[in-house]
Amino acid sequence: MKFSKEFRDPELGKRLLERIHRRSRRPARLMEFCGGHTVAIFRHGLRQLLPDNIKMLSGPGCPVCVTAAADLDKAIALAGTPGVIVASFGDMIRVPGSRSSLAAAKAEGADVRIVYSAQDALAIARDNPGRKVVFIGIGFETTAPTIAASVLQAEAEGLKNYYVLSLHKVCPPIMRAILDLGEVKLDGIVCPGHVSAVIGSRPYEFLASDYGIAGAVAGFEPLDILLAVDMLVEQIESEKPEITIAYRRSVRPEGNPAAIKLMDQVFETADASWRGIGRVAGSGLSLRPEYEKYDAENNFNIEPGPAVEPAGCICGAILRGVSTPPECKLFRRVCTPQNPVGPCMVSSEGSCATYYQYGDDRGV
Repeated sequence: MKFSKEFRDPELGKRLLERIHRRSRRPARLMEFCGGHTVAIFRHGLRQLLPDNIKMLSGPGCPVCVTAAADLDKAIALAGTPGVIVASFGDMIRVPGSRSSLAAAKAEGADVRIVYSAQDALAIARDNPGRKVVFIGIGFETTAPTIAASVLQAEAEGLKNYYVLSLHKVCPPIMRAILDLGEVKLDGIVCPGHVSAVIGSRPYEFLASDYGIAGAVAGFEPLDILLAVDMLVEQIESEKPEITIAYRRSVRPEGNPAAIKLMDQVFETADASWRGIGRVAGSGLSLRPEYEKYDAENNFNIEPGPAVEPAGCICGAILRGVSTPPECKLFRRVCTPQNPVGPCMVSSEGSCATYYQYGDDRGV
């Protein structure tokens, strides 16, 4: 497959690493925002190959992980509503809520179905005209355009039984929130690849202008990530922070105008709750008033009860980059992929699941 083998070339990787080792002199704390990057970094052993003065931290770029317990409880409550079919991406099914999970609700008789796209949920709505279908809309700017398209398609077809519970998050505001918290000092950020394919690199320019932090958008192959680190090292060593792109085959500074237009047509920015971080202004997406008839939150009486975080779970601190999975007392002992306590062990992009599969108890 093009852009797979080419971006795993060991000789090119060796040359990039030599250049990073040669040029990197200052201590540098870099955060890979995206969970997909965390997986790639661990899978290819990149942490061990980088200079000792470069420390990589994992950020909150896992949409399943950052979904607040209160929001997950809403989805579980909807699953228990008579006549409702809940359609969700697979990772969300096993995430523990305050008192249950979608998987437990399904086992108790709720109609919960795993789908791979919003189009699958639309098909369920077409096939079940006498029932109400709620699609659990999670994800960052990557998935929002496709879910927006499903709403427009439902409108065009006159579907009256399709709803979206919008739990979408947007990335730039949470980056700013993490920096404003001041819990971790960062010198550079590896900006998300898939998100940036939609929104472009320009929305991250505040990192350099407002915080003096280097930024580089990366793809998901080892050479993509090493090139991004090399770009960050150059900015840090020269003290000239900016936002660069190490993923030009997919990302342009202006992003994808068609996808942005589609997303903006259906959604508007809203405040959103993030697990372990709290409510962040302008960090979510809600359906615009003209599409409120598709908004599950406005069309169902959802009473999930008070939200409760899993006892002993430190997913919140892990998502903020303050702690690592091995620092959690539950990690590997109580919390495992077979028996997940928190969402970071459930999602395929969760830091805990990644550390469990590829790392060791030292966090490397």
